[in-house]
Amino acid sequence: MLSRQSLAVDLAVSAARVLAERGEFSGHRPKAVLGRDTRVSGQFLSHAVAAGLASAGVDVLDVGVVPTPGVAYLTDAVEADLGVVISASHNPMPDNGIKFFARGGHKLDDAVEDLIEEGLRSPWQRPTGAAVGTITDAAPLAADYVEHAVAAVRSFAGAEEPLTGLTIVVDTAYGAASSVGPQALEAAGATVIALHDAPDGFNINDQAGSTHMGALQDRVVAEGADFGIAYDGDADRCLAVDHTGALVNGDQIMGLLAIAMKDAGSLYHDTLVATVMSNLGLHRAMDAAGITIIESAVGDRYVLEAMREGGYSLGGEQSGHVIVAEYATTGDGVLTSLLIGARVREAGPLRDQCAAIETLPQILVNVAGVDRSRVHTDAGVQQAVAASRRELGKSGRVLLRPSGTEPLVRVMVEASTAADAQRHADALAAVVTERLALS
Repeated sequence: MLSRQSLAVDLAVSAARVLAERGEFSGHRPKAVLGRDTRVSGQFLSHAVAAGLASAGVDVLDVGVVPTPGVAYLTDAVEADLGVVISASHNPMPDNGIKFFARGGHKLDDAVEDLIEEGLRSPWQRPTGAAVGTITDAAPLAADYVEHAVAAVRSFAGAEEPLTGLTIVVDTAYGAASSVGPQALEAAGATVIALHDAPDGFNINDQAGSTHMGALQDRVVAEGADFGIAYDGDADRCLAVDHTGALVNGDQIMGLLAIAMKDAGSLYHDTLVATVMSNLGLHRAMDAAGITIIESAVGDRYVLEAMREGGYSLGGEQSGHVIVAEYATTGDGVLTSLLIGARVREAGPLRDQCAAIETLPQILVNVAGVDRSRVHTDAGVQQAVAASRRELGKSGRVLLRPSGTEPLVRVMVEASTAADAQRHADALAAVVTERLALS
């Protein structure tokens, strides 16, 4: 079995090869931006990726620890041909992964990623001599990302110090935003109380960040802060806490930003892109605000695809991935936290702004061991779905989603009460089990 380092080298070589064969490097010497989160494994994996790219003739700008959206931004800003992030996002420390961005800071197409995987360890005549790439320590570029984020919120708010007067608790998850997150908020005028901001390579996401909100909730209340922000390990998303310690999810964040952008005339076609998993409460609030919701499949990749296809300016997920197209090509937790702060300073407490964006009880049941391919065609399943929808009417929502990789169907029901949501979800799960069970 290949070591992780060898796999990282081979993956980097394959990426360079595929992009070269597609003509992405024609007429110039290729360049890549490389960043990572704070996992100890990221240290040797980033060296391996840099070695693989350089051996394939790519000049590498190694930024070191920087959020995933920072790599996306810098890939565009320095006109690089490729961006690479070493991170496993919100996962535990032992995990790690490699993510690629294309020129312009956009995620690679699925088809290109498939070609890279297929090309692993394929024979290739690599460059030699002066044609090999260089590796440059580019850590100062992280400051450019901070400046970009601060410039974005200044533009959004129309103010030089748009967060002046706010006290914000920031849980950096011991991750990639441990330095740049607080720096950006302070540069925009906020008083920042940093939490979980001393990474040691082993503590990323450990009882910290957007997957463990308890400590942030307690600290916001104890400090009398205006609100709190929690990033995940690679800071491509964030969640929030209002001044009472109540959680603010991605739907609520999208909703308040959509209203702010509509008020400013910057919400294209008064439309928000959200996934099919966004809560019915968001739909109701946006309808009341005169905002249309376009639904995409689950995943920030699909949100971005829908945004680019329609030219929309705002989209995101319930998990806290928020994409503001004017300023970013991917979900950006640091930018989102700045925009939340600007809106709070302009329009009042976060709690008040979230009051209109109700979160209805949502029950999700995973039904395993079934033929997921028939979930939308089986007559019995569809009759049960239709019956639940009739009973719930406008007070609820039903969604059945086949897994993309497992013999599993996800049954999601929203209703006015948790009891109703659970009752319908359990009944539908039973029908799915009966009708679609694998023999």
